[in-house]
Amino acid sequence: AYVGLGANLGADPAATLAEAVRGLAALGATEVVALSSIWRSAPVEAVGPDFLNAVAALDTGLAPLELLDALQAIEQVHGRERPYRNAPRTLDLDLLMFGDLVLRTPRLTLPHPRLGERAFVLRPLLEIAPELAHAAVGEAWQSQRIECQGPLRF
Repeated sequence: AYVGLGANLGADPAATLAEAVRGLAALGATEVVALSSIWRSAPVEAVGPDFLNAVAALDTGLAPLELLDALQAIEQVHGRERPYRNAPRTLDLDLLMFGDLVLRTPRLTLPHPRLGERAFVLRPLLEIAPELAHAAVGEAWQSQRIECQGPLRF
């Protein structure tokens, strides 16, 4: 499974991302097998400070909805609020892909419906899984401002 991590609020968003990765690594039946660098990007369809983003590859025995519940629990530990769509956030964990599974439920769509349109997802994803280049949709994402900030240490 691939999980997108993002944060743009709080005293130290990079530390929040590192704590979130530690939370992922602590999940039962789950191992973090790859981790991208941290990438800084401008908000997309939103306002607020720049985001720090990363992608983690997980080997997990959890079912997709179990993993989603675990991701949301980690977000809650970090004070995640959802006042409106695309609001600034202390931590955002998105389940991007779960193997080759295609799923459409009220709670979860896989692959993530906007995965291929956003540089803040694609750049870190392609850093750790270049074989997923087919996930990119169009070319608009290539003009979105994003800069690699270096390794994410956890």
